[in-house]
Amino acid sequence: MAKVEIYTKAFCPYCTRAKRLFESKAVAFEEYDITMGGPKRAEMIDRSTGRMTVPQIFIDGRHIGGSDDLAALDARGELQPLIDQ
Repeated sequence: MAKVEIYTKAFCPYCTRAKRLFESKAVAFEEYDITMGGPKRAEMIDRSTGRMTVPQIFIDGRHIGGSDDLAALDARGELQPLIDQ
């Protein structure tokens, strides 16, 4: 199973949507809550080449993007192969 990482903030509906998609597929993920900022927020911005919105999602270190990007990947049938690697 691939390593999935999600940078999130409290009360973010897009973050909830992304997490629910992974949960529906029984995929474990590591969540980094950046609600209060800090070093993890800076790390997210660096890893996502400047994106400041949440969620920012990574699968095996590959930047997937946000919630809409994740949903589009799933709709095209391209998410499952990434998860199964």
